[in-house]
Amino acid sequence: MAAKSSIGSISRKPSKNAASVLQICVCGVTCSVNRELLAENCARVAAVLRENPQDNLSLLLGEIPGDPQTFEVVARFCHGLEIELSTENVVHVCCLAYYLGMTEDHRTNNLLKRALIYFQHNVVPSWNKSIRALKTTENVLQQAIEIGLVDACAESLVAQALDDPRLLGEPVKIDGCDGEENGLRASARRKLFDIEWKSEDLTVLAIRLYEPIISAMIHRQVPLEYVAASLCQYVKNWISDNSTMYKKNSEREVIEAIQRLLPDEKGLISCRSLFEMLQSAIALGASVECRDGLELRIGKQLDQATVQDLLKLCQLYTKDEKYDAECLKRILKNYYCNYTSSDISGLIAVAELIDEFLAEASRDTDMNASTFVSLAELSASVSTETKGSSDGIYRAVDIYLDKHRCLTESEREEVCSVLDCNKMSPEACEHAAQNQRLPLRLVVQVLFVGQLKLRDTIANGAQSSDRGLVKGEEEHEEAASRAGRVEEEVKEEMQKMSNKVLELERECSEMKEIQRGCCNKTVKEKGSMWREMKRKLGCMTTMHDCNCHVKKKKVQSKNVK
Repeated sequence: MAAKSSIGSISRKPSKNAASVLQICVCGVTCSVNRELLAENCARVAAVLRENPQDNLSLLLGEIPGDPQTFEVVARFCHGLEIELSTENVVHVCCLAYYLGMTEDHRTNNLLKRALIYFQHNVVPSWNKSIRALKTTENVLQQAIEIGLVDACAESLVAQALDDPRLLGEPVKIDGCDGEENGLRASARRKLFDIEWKSEDLTVLAIRLYEPIISAMIHRQVPLEYVAASLCQYVKNWISDNSTMYKKNSEREVIEAIQRLLPDEKGLISCRSLFEMLQSAIALGASVECRDGLELRIGKQLDQATVQDLLKLCQLYTKDEKYDAECLKRILKNYYCNYTSSDISGLIAVAELIDEFLAEASRDTDMNASTFVSLAELSASVSTETKGSSDGIYRAVDIYLDKHRCLTESEREEVCSVLDCNKMSPEACEHAAQNQRLPLRLVVQVLFVGQLKLRDTIANGAQSSDRGLVKGEEEHEEAASRAGRVEEEVKEEMQKMSNKVLELERECSEMKEIQRGCCNKTVKEKGSMWREMKRKLGCMTTMHDCNCHVKKKKVQSKNVK
């Protein structure tokens, strides 16, 4: 058999020895090949020909894996011609050679060994070639798994991702930090080739190949922020807004697999991406486990969501109910169950988010009153433990009544039933008292609550004034008590001094009686001495004589005369 550049030309050229030519159909294309040469290299063909020499070999071989181009490589090898192996055909050549039994047991230096050596040395060490080779396994996946080609490529990709996780893609930046501040430093080796070399994207692989590879990377502890980046990109590549029924089934399999692979850690994936995944899961009819898993992850970081995220999510609920309050309740429950910070700023942010969402949703003219009430009750329950104000709900009620002016009186009262006038600010109460869209009963209630608050304010002011007076009196009494204690202490000291003076006077009298009979001069000197002592003590005579200093002066004057 003479080799040609195409299968078509080979199959159309007749052989001189027709008995030695086999006609084999490969993917609808008839290929002619020499019987003896094929049997010499292929153990399966040789066995079939020994048992059924005259039968149609195509029927006996069954469905041959591969395509006409791959069979041409086999035919060229059997005829001793040069073959060209590449990343794009080596997997199919290995699978076809394995199927035909072109092993070393049948003949040395056979095609399977040659193809495997090429695969091991030229494909497996390269990230790009490994991915391109895996892409070619779609029609021969089972055979590629049996030979070990898939595992070899997967192991190589995992090892390279461990060495340089940036091969998976750029991770999400958290809280506005750049990659280096977030601990996401680029590999120095990778930077050298950024301009000249672009890595193949792992997300081009089908989900049945992508899922086990990513699962192995997670198990081998490739940094999760890079894994998360790859998962988000995979969803963007494989899930579209407009899909056929067949594509929807495939995409449902994709979103369910991605949800199983998503890390549980908070902040690795943006809240918007998680909402988009949940929207896709709902639209594609994904399993309950898939939707619950996405709701749980959203709930962990709901404080990072926006009003538009919630509105887009609600737009997917068509038919009977457009806004699913139960879905929001589940997400909120997940948020509160996973909230461990002592700082309530996150709780306040979520309460404000729900209020803003309610205000935007209330503009929808298709929203019925019962749906609005269910969402408003949800908003009220969220704000109860944080802000303690009903102003956000009042704003949404006002917008809803403005956009739905055809409501009956009973429907308007139903809408307003979610308002708690006691929790409205004075500004909101003032606005409500003049709001003609509100039912009269609610306006009266607002005015009544306002009067009660005013009365309580006046009463509290009076009590504060009374408490001030009482406090002043208590302080005055305490000061008087302190002054009384000081006065008593002074009196005690004066009494002690008086007793001491009396004692000295008694001693003086005794001395006078002892020295009676002495000269008058001596007596006078003694008296002068005791008078000096009394003067030093502050008094010239006893405490009973209060005007002792005055009398002393009078006596002195009399003596002068």
